[in-house]
Formats: sequence, C-alpha cells, structure tokens
Amino acid sequence: MPDTLTIGVVEDDASFRRALGRLLSAAGYSVAAFASAEEFLASESPGATACLVLDIHLGGMSGFDLQQRLATAGVPIPTVFITAHDDPVTRERARSGLAYLQKPFREDALIGAIQQALENRRA
Repeated sequence: MPDTLTIGVVEDDASFRRALGRLLSAAGYSVAAFASAEEFLASESPGATACLVLDIHLGGMSGFDLQQRLATAGVPIPTVFITAHDDPVTRERARSGLAYLQKPFREDALIGAIQQALENRRA
C-alpha cells in the first residue's frame, strides 16, 4: 500500500522523469520529480521523502554524491539507484542503496523496490 510520504525522483532525462512520475502516480504514490540533485536539495522534499528513485549519472552532482550528502546531513533516504551505464564499479558502489536497476527495467521491479523501502521504513 502506498505511503503518504512522497517518492522523490531525480532523473535528468525529462521524458524518462515524466514516465516515472506517471508510473508512480498511477501506482498511488505522491511523486516529486527533479531534474538534478541540486534541484532536489534546494527543495523542501528531502525531509518528506519516503524513498528516492535516483539516477546515478546526472549532469552536475552524481546520484552517489547526493546520497552521501543526505547521509552526512542526517537525512538518510532509502534509495533505489537507476542507471543506463552499468559496469562492475557502479554496481559495487550502488550497494549503498536499497536496490539497483539497470535501464530499461521492468515497472514491477521498481514498484517492488519502492514497496520494500516503505516496509523497511515502517519497521
């Protein structure tokens, strides 16, 4: 069951960001979408984000850098990393997140990872 808190989406590809927003909204989640890590940090969303769907390779600050900055600031958010650039180094580094999905991924894989994040948050 969807959580009342927001699912944050940080994705620099505008069409993919819109598609993720539509998918998650159709699944019953509240969604806040951002084009960059910097845009996410400048928003009011970090403290109210239940789960973060985070592209690793962004134009400015990387997804990994954003996750580290949030953890350092005491705002750890369960993170589902997504990327189109899969390699062993990226996979290893993504272990700090809840899930790692390579684009293109199945919609149910993303929804399942978010549900797991929300269940872990409640536990």
